[in-house]
Amino acid sequence: MNGTQINGGRARHGLMDTRRTDESPIASTVEVRLEEMIIPTFLPAPPDKNPMFLEKRVYQGSSGKVYPLPFTDRIAEKPVDRKWKAVWLENEFLRVMILPELGGRIHVMQDKTNGYDVIYNQPVIKPALVGLAGPWISGGIEFNWPQHHRPATFLPVDYEIETHADGSRTVWCSDHDPMTRMKGMHGVCLHPGRSYLELKVRAYNRTTLTQTFLWWANVATRVNESYQSFFPPDVSYVADHARRTMSSYPLCRDHYYGVEYAERARSGVPEAACPANFIPSACGGKTLVDYASNDLSFYANIPVPTSYMCMGSKEDFFGGYDHSAQAGIVHFANHHISPGKKQWTWGNHEFGYAWDRNLTVPDSKGEFGPYIEIMAGVYTDNQPDFSFLQPGETKTWSQYWYPFQKIGPVSRANLQAAISLHSTRSALQLGIAVTADQSGSVVTVDAKGRQIIRFERNLAPATPLLETIQLPRGGVATDLLIRVIDQYGNELISYQPKARVETEVPPPATEPPAPADISSNDELYVTGLHLDQYRHATRLPTFYWREALRRDPLDSRCNNALGLWHLRRGEFATAEEHFRRAIARLTRRNSNPSDGEPLYNLGLCLRHLERDDEAYDFFYKATWNQAWAGAGYHAVAEIDCLRGRWVTALQHIDLALRFDTQNLRARNLKVLILRKLEKPEQAVRFLSKTSHLDCLDWWSRHLNGDNLACDLQTHLDIAHDYARAGFLQEGISVLNLAVAKPGDLPDQSWGALPLIHFTLGWLHGKAGDVRAALKAFKTAASLPTDYCFPSRLEEIAILEAAVRANPADAHAPYYLGNLLYDRRRHDEAIRLWERSARLDTGFSIVWRNLGIGYFNIRQNRAKARQSYDKAFKANPLDARLLYERDQLWKRLGESPEPRLREIGKYPALVCQRDDLVVELCALYNQVGRNHEALALVGARHFQPWEGGEGGPLGQYVRAHLALGRSFMARGDFNAAKDHFACAVQAPPNLGEAKHLLANQSDIQYWLGCSFSKLGDKASAQRHWQSAANARGDFQEMSVRSFSEMTYFSALSLICLGQKSKGRTLLKELLAYARQLEKTPATIDYFATSLPTMLLFDDDAQFRQTTGALFLQAQAQLGLGRAAKARALLKTVLRRDPNHALAFDLFTGRQEMK
Repeated sequence: MNGTQINGGRARHGLMDTRRTDESPIASTVEVRLEEMIIPTFLPAPPDKNPMFLEKRVYQGSSGKVYPLPFTDRIAEKPVDRKWKAVWLENEFLRVMILPELGGRIHVMQDKTNGYDVIYNQPVIKPALVGLAGPWISGGIEFNWPQHHRPATFLPVDYEIETHADGSRTVWCSDHDPMTRMKGMHGVCLHPGRSYLELKVRAYNRTTLTQTFLWWANVATRVNESYQSFFPPDVSYVADHARRTMSSYPLCRDHYYGVEYAERARSGVPEAACPANFIPSACGGKTLVDYASNDLSFYANIPVPTSYMCMGSKEDFFGGYDHSAQAGIVHFANHHISPGKKQWTWGNHEFGYAWDRNLTVPDSKGEFGPYIEIMAGVYTDNQPDFSFLQPGETKTWSQYWYPFQKIGPVSRANLQAAISLHSTRSALQLGIAVTADQSGSVVTVDAKGRQIIRFERNLAPATPLLETIQLPRGGVATDLLIRVIDQYGNELISYQPKARVETEVPPPATEPPAPADISSNDELYVTGLHLDQYRHATRLPTFYWREALRRDPLDSRCNNALGLWHLRRGEFATAEEHFRRAIARLTRRNSNPSDGEPLYNLGLCLRHLERDDEAYDFFYKATWNQAWAGAGYHAVAEIDCLRGRWVTALQHIDLALRFDTQNLRARNLKVLILRKLEKPEQAVRFLSKTSHLDCLDWWSRHLNGDNLACDLQTHLDIAHDYARAGFLQEGISVLNLAVAKPGDLPDQSWGALPLIHFTLGWLHGKAGDVRAALKAFKTAASLPTDYCFPSRLEEIAILEAAVRANPADAHAPYYLGNLLYDRRRHDEAIRLWERSARLDTGFSIVWRNLGIGYFNIRQNRAKARQSYDKAFKANPLDARLLYERDQLWKRLGESPEPRLREIGKYPALVCQRDDLVVELCALYNQVGRNHEALALVGARHFQPWEGGEGGPLGQYVRAHLALGRSFMARGDFNAAKDHFACAVQAPPNLGEAKHLLANQSDIQYWLGCSFSKLGDKASAQRHWQSAANARGDFQEMSVRSFSEMTYFSALSLICLGQKSKGRTLLKELLAYARQLEKTPATIDYFATSLPTMLLFDDDAQFRQTTGALFLQAQAQLGLGRAAKARALLKTVLRRDPNHALAFDLFTGRQEMK
């Protein structure tokens, strides 16, 4: 519908609905229209058809598990014009565009009074590999839930347009989260005569289990050297992810993210660290406002990717201001539930510029416009920081954003107005912005209770107040009280500055001790709960709970927690044991415990075991505790329905709704019960209320007789809702209506069709129709397996039934194996995959899965290799299989030559994947074919993963250094110098650039050597000095005190004639390396990304020891002990034949020959 105007009521996917939220809405200045927008789009490649079991992947500081989502790892290099559905909202002040096909994000928010783009207006859709499942776009406002980034960020949402009695209009967007099946819903609302945008949110746990969630509204704003974010005045310190590091704010008086901000404030920004673009005032930039070089509120000051989150503010606002445009944005929300205030940036330096290029196209000035994210968290103040949603619980809230002009960063803001108060040399600059026309407003300024100034103004969003205030003699800003009164005498806003209190920066968070080192069971329980709640990627909560149970086998909380752990994995018998132990302790002396959770959980467990009579009793007992009464009565009512006890069911569902009136599943069940009781009028009235409560609840729509236009996974959710209460035929009818819609981008229908038919077979079986069940199971078995990744707990029973009913089907055990492996039931999964492989020997994915299981779980290296060989033989066109098989060979210690021969057979596959090209470059470099490596890395446009940068750049640098050393050996010092110089800067095609803190001492050392041979002593000393001054390194997303680069710093000191300092540094490196060899290896508890912990389990101790031995070899060589160095390098290469630095050192130094 191009340019279609929506004049009232609701629109569903562009179709009008005549119902209204009010019988007679007033005339509105808010316009809504649907359009198809043609936007240049870099389309993602089709997702990989192999399931991804990334159990230890760290993503945004918590688990990066991606299953059951398909994984995409390539984006088109050239754009195409693509039509996107867009919903425009517009009033007198704002123009807003929502993209329902991209997670319901807000793409445009423009201030109509001055044309300012309040949020970053992306001219293209250019995803980069930042999202949980791959594609992610910057700009606009992204709504991240129930984890960061939103798992469905690149998936479509359902949408509907609603008109309200006050003339406001809301565009509702809704989906079921693909990971947890919870329902998230946000409504973008404009009000007549108001310049703010309201976001209404409904977070609904439609599952039977307690879930965790976070919510971050991710606002991107275009930035420059004069852009400043602002937090409330009561913020004096900020925290990094997981509070692992803290900093004073806005002036950083120490180091943060490895940047020595305090030193910058004392001595200035080092010349090499000054950015090429958006030059801050400390580097001589022509900014419109001067600011200190350690002021974290200015984008231009931050050179590296950096997050900071404010803590403890009692204010409801924050935002950003562009001093060059004299315009900004305010976010306003109740800080009691919306404490999250965060800024993120890629950094104002080459590393960040590379990501700017990855995410957008150049503007009319040739700039790849940078942005920062001004993020607002609800029920969270950090990342990761998750809150709980009870079964059936709905949390609702509103957030607001509005533009403002000319007044500078804001000191106080509410929904009606914002006040700024800034000191000048002799006075104060007062600014007031409002969010509606406020003719006849009065502004008063009192000093110590006496009015000193009174202004009368006609304020409006486009006409703020700007006045200079002269303080009384001896007065200070904290003496003042500023009030804004509307023409009716109502206070719009007031502000009394407070003296800034420099609160002591609290200590950072620490890693929990090992379970055995924790003294109390209480702390063991809470620590495990924290790891579970925050979805920690590399620490399991079960170790803590089991240690508590070793000490006290009946500990009620730890038994309940472990029971839930096993329940979520589908291990119902084990879960039952733990729940019964928890209940035994709770009721040992008190038959009426204060906590009903274990009783409710046992009821759930027994329902899955089809012991409904027992479940009924435990659910009912759980209702004695109000916290579990709603969920308990709901579950009881479902069993009543199974038994056909409709009067009792109605009584129980009414009790459930008394405790939670917004539980949509309970409301819909009540409609079904009323119909069974032949009370159609009551059912219709109640259903209508539900529809107005949530206009995008597909179950209530189905009950209303509407067509189901939702995706297939939502069809499955509804079918299970029906089945849980025994409405089997209704569930069957829902699935019979399920039709996938073809599209060029993934949605939640992809891969769901086999599950539709497996679930139909299960429902027919429960209904007693064995013939129909078998037919459905056979249909499911005949369908393609592409992207079919079952994940519901109920699907364990469904697939087990399919395996029993159709034992010749190879697909059902494969699917069930996927589900169980994802649930960490590894051995059972492997057995199921083995069964599938016996039934279909040519099924590549199942052989590939077995290869993973044999290596990671069974530690059977031979069978892992055989399985991957069979997988690749079955599908020699799968480039991912070639890559994974090569990585397995690498893990198995295969030398470079056979790996190179094998990969070299498949050039067409290699060119499909960045990681294969990088590996081929590495192998070329490893065997001395550096020219070929350089040609290969130069001929491709690479697309890095956030947090996984460095691969292409590493091979580019390695090839140039090797070629430079080769020319040095031949006496062609000019050619050597040129190669070393090329290694300093990354070409744009690599898609990445050097991190500011990454140590380049090796390049600087060799540049010094080449200039020395050319007789240019001054240049030689300059480069050697650069290497000598370097300290520490940035590797694998963390700052390190010593690294392989320390060796080159020491050599450079020696070349500068500072032999004693160089040898001292080498001895320090040797001591560090020897200590590192003895230190038990641990995975960084606070890691936000671990690129080495993806597919195959990594032996961290083996890798750390190998690295320590190499550092020792470097130190020994630098100290002149060539024989010791040679022996150490041989050991390193024996342990890891593919160790690049060891190979280069061994073959590149005369002493080693």
